[in-house]
Amino acid sequence: MTDAQPGRPTENAMRRALKRARDGVALDTAEAAVLLQARGEQLRDLSASAARVRDAGLEAAGRPGVITYSKKVFIPLTRLCRDRCHYCTFVTVPGKLRREGHGMYLSPDEVVEVARQGAALGCKEALFTLGDRPEDRWPEAREWLDAHGYDDTLAYVRAMAIRVLEETGLLPHLNPGVMSWTDLQRLKPVAPSLGMMLETTATRLWSEPGGPHHGSPDKEPAVRLRVLEDAGRSNVPFTTGVLIGIGESYEERADALFQLRRIQRQYQSIQEVIVQNFRAKPDTAMRAMPDAELEELAACIAVARHVLGPAARIQAPPNLVDSEYALIVGAGIDDWGGVSPLTPDHVNPERPWPHIDQLAERTRESGFELRERLTVYPEFIARGEPWLDPRLLPHVRALADPETGLAREDALPKGLPWQEPDEGFTASGRTDLHRTIDTEGRTGDRRADFDAVYGDWEALREQAAPGMVPQRIDSDVREALAQAADDPTRLSDDQALALLHADGPALDALCSIADDLRRATVGDDVTYIVTRNINFTNVCYTGCRFCAFAQRRTDADAYTLSLDQVADRAAQAWEVGATEVCMQGGIHPDLPGTAYFDIARAVRERVPGMHVHAFSPMEVVNGASRTGLSIRDWLTAAKEAGLDSIPGTAAEILDDEVRWVLTKGKLPAADWIEVVKTAHELGLRSSSTMMYGHVDQPRHWLGHLRTLAAIQQETGGFTEFVTLPFIHTNAPVYLAGIARPGPTTRDNRAVTAMARVLLHPHITNIQTSWVKLGAEGAAEMLRSGANDLGGTLMEETISRMAGSRYGSYRSIEGLRAIATLAGRPARPRTTLYGEVPAERVAAAEASDGHLPELLPLAD
Repeated sequence: MTDAQPGRPTENAMRRALKRARDGVALDTAEAAVLLQARGEQLRDLSASAARVRDAGLEAAGRPGVITYSKKVFIPLTRLCRDRCHYCTFVTVPGKLRREGHGMYLSPDEVVEVARQGAALGCKEALFTLGDRPEDRWPEAREWLDAHGYDDTLAYVRAMAIRVLEETGLLPHLNPGVMSWTDLQRLKPVAPSLGMMLETTATRLWSEPGGPHHGSPDKEPAVRLRVLEDAGRSNVPFTTGVLIGIGESYEERADALFQLRRIQRQYQSIQEVIVQNFRAKPDTAMRAMPDAELEELAACIAVARHVLGPAARIQAPPNLVDSEYALIVGAGIDDWGGVSPLTPDHVNPERPWPHIDQLAERTRESGFELRERLTVYPEFIARGEPWLDPRLLPHVRALADPETGLAREDALPKGLPWQEPDEGFTASGRTDLHRTIDTEGRTGDRRADFDAVYGDWEALREQAAPGMVPQRIDSDVREALAQAADDPTRLSDDQALALLHADGPALDALCSIADDLRRATVGDDVTYIVTRNINFTNVCYTGCRFCAFAQRRTDADAYTLSLDQVADRAAQAWEVGATEVCMQGGIHPDLPGTAYFDIARAVRERVPGMHVHAFSPMEVVNGASRTGLSIRDWLTAAKEAGLDSIPGTAAEILDDEVRWVLTKGKLPAADWIEVVKTAHELGLRSSSTMMYGHVDQPRHWLGHLRTLAAIQQETGGFTEFVTLPFIHTNAPVYLAGIARPGPTTRDNRAVTAMARVLLHPHITNIQTSWVKLGAEGAAEMLRSGANDLGGTLMEETISRMAGSRYGSYRSIEGLRAIATLAGRPARPRTTLYGEVPAERVAAAEASDGHLPELLPLAD
């Protein structure tokens, strides 16, 4: 036996890897790196097994023997970019654009004209390609955007996508480069699919001088992987891929494929993977770099097929394969990507598209039928909600074959309105759930799409494991207790962690210190508020894995209230002495971003004196993204509509390590922080919260509390901190066997006490939750540093759906009784912890204990 040449795998290694591929055994990264080097007969062996995997996938998808493509136009919205990729000819500079008589961006009329010409030729996709955030590098780009009234390039992308939809009917596919989670929320409503090439995970190609991505902030692999993950969390059908031959090793190339597999396994959001071969361009820094050979491309396609599996859609651009169609088809592709009868490939302008008839013939020669698809793949059309925004459904349905989900090849696109669904606020479903949850309970312990909406449970279990490992604590608890008693503002993180782990006599001492601090800070009065919760819908597809409240619109327990019903409930609450309504709901795909304004306005008009405490930061971001407004402008409009303050819910744990286990699609920690800071700057105060006792550890609690204290020092906008013990009973993440069954009594006491200690003197009100802990538990927290009991609630559906056993309403007398258990007096307060008007106090006292009769709400 002879060894391979240096840098090449041994014959044994290749033979073993080929056999594992033939046998359908899962490959590891090392084996994939070996197979990427298959050539000649070895490549034919590898391709044959990859083709079998591909064929099985097409059979399962209901389109055996079909290779697809998309008929598109290419819209190069701007050729300016803040990056400096060393192989790119697409990007240019402002001076060159001016010399050639071009603007910094295509004008709206130019965009629409290209799309119209494409529609006339039967194209159905408008591929928007552009450089990353050119306004960050080029003043000329910033000036153009300002002159035309756009905050940034993505705002212009969104506006042009809407115009293309409305004026031509083409379906936008947006490739704007790196996007934040918030950017994805902005763009998802205007495009059935989005994309960004991963290219490579070889960080050295970005970080080392001379590398192809050096000097390009958007080409850092970690940043691009985060985009793919955020797209998955946001239920965006996403196109990505690898670019081979730019200096990466075979091991690095294999790693990129395995990263794509990881993300696809977890989110099922990658609709296609492009395998693209590097082609050197003149007038670029990499002009002397050899092209990636076609056998190398074929080997990567075949390995991608084995790694990603039969359900993956794998594409190779047909204009880059030098007529070697059979080689590429044989390696396992099932898609040729977008082909344009009108516009060139602006990224590879020297490589013209093949004529579609020619492509069909060459595909037929390899034994396959060429069929047209839309920019969004059939599988995602079939999935429906939450993958396609309701405003896009008419456009997609106009062009999709209802049976196959492929394109209706005889359909000519025509413009359709891009608008909110007609249903809006129509009462539907189990609108009496706020009452019957206490008498009849929920229909089942989980929603019907339990196995799909939250992502892959097994992948999540692996992701959660590291964060749940307890941390060894070496700090002296006695020293930490002494510091907490002397000056809690000087507690170190190590000391704070020691106290968060305290138990037995040490925990008793900590709670005593916290109780003394509470007495010195806010006195002995236990405060409460007469309030009504109004959850206006529980239809939601965000995929929060801790939430048992959210339902699909077709689930038995799903409901949506009408505006009149919301206003009726607020009016009834006022009649029985309430000073506040707290309104939150699911992220219902049919409710427009202006729905929140309508809700606030409806309450304000019906009950002018009611404090409107409404809309979590997640709802704020949803409203802003659906309307196209900035968070600041959206909050300003909400305030004008009647919003007085916002709940600081949707925080859960402000640590993305935990956050991405708890939720699939909720806003990242940084976005939550941005929303509350912006609200505070606008004079909208908020509560702050922490949900704990699931997949978290005390180190996460510490980080969360430190973050809140820092925000409060900056804005002063938090009214209180609310402890939210995790209710596990019906929580999906618990039912899947990942989360622990809620916090222990020790955890509750430690969190309450340390909230008092760590937030001092910045957040002075610490609230405990009777609905989650019951009367005895809440009284114990009042002895551990808390001073507030929250509200009467009148209706409480979220915790009850999760399995809380303590009801939906607590009378004023009941709240006073909890305070009495703690040996303390009680008094009412307003949302902002002010004195309650005497008229409100009298109305509440007169109605106390009679709410089931006073609030029948037979909807």
